[in-house]
Amino acid sequence: MNNKGTSICVFSAKGGVGKTITTLNLAGIFEVLNKRVLIIDFDLSGGGISVALNIPNGKSIYHLAYDYNNNQYREFSDYVTKYDDKIDVLASPKDPRQAGKIDPKYVEIILDKAVFNYDVVLIDTTHDLTDANILTLDLVDHILFMVTNDPLDLKNMRSLISIFKDLNLNNYKVILNESIFPFKNYFGIYDIKNIIKANIDYVLSKDFYIKNMDTIVMNGKIITLDKKASSFFAKDYTTLMGICTDIFKEGEKHEDA
Repeated sequence: MNNKGTSICVFSAKGGVGKTITTLNLAGIFEVLNKRVLIIDFDLSGGGISVALNIPNGKSIYHLAYDYNNNQYREFSDYVTKYDDKIDVLASPKDPRQAGKIDPKYVEIILDKAVFNYDVVLIDTTHDLTDANILTLDLVDHILFMVTNDPLDLKNMRSLISIFKDLNLNNYKVILNESIFPFKNYFGIYDIKNIIKANIDYVLSKDFYIKNMDTIVMNGKIITLDKKASSFFAKDYTTLMGICTDIFKEGEKHEDA
């Protein structure tokens, strides 16, 4: 592949807001759009992508960094694990002790190689503003901020967006995930916009709350690749499809500019 792919980081100001599941669902939509997808798990000390997809323990970001540092690196494909014909995963270290041995400089090296091997590079992270996460946010083409209808989450998101505004960074969209806490309805959309001082670009509705999510995770499935998903979750499937197509439309605008 000679063309450069698109990099997307799914980020939040608080844990437990549905970043990992949303990352997987977006990967499924991109597969439906016939894109080659790499999911990078930059939650280095406790990543859940491989676990969620039932991917066996193999090579990881740690092995890539180690080999690169010791002049043993050959091909990027040596370090990824196939999920299906369109989706690959670059896993986080299986041993959390290995996370501390990965220098943040490898974020740029990994992203630089990934975007020339895939149409889409989706990155799942922790919510902490670590050196590695800050570098990731600085390097990616698009950022999807996830927020819920939770007071603490909204306050944290306001602070995060304030930082981005101070730095004149605007390559982000905000996703309100109502499905993660379907019974929390403290604030309406208008209130949430006022609290975080930003627009809400997309909403995953309460209807996307999945009671048997544990079973889906145990089976290593991606919801949006289920043939019934587009009808069972029509509204939210359309929203996820809109997020993915909007990203590519924005990329085309930048290329034409």
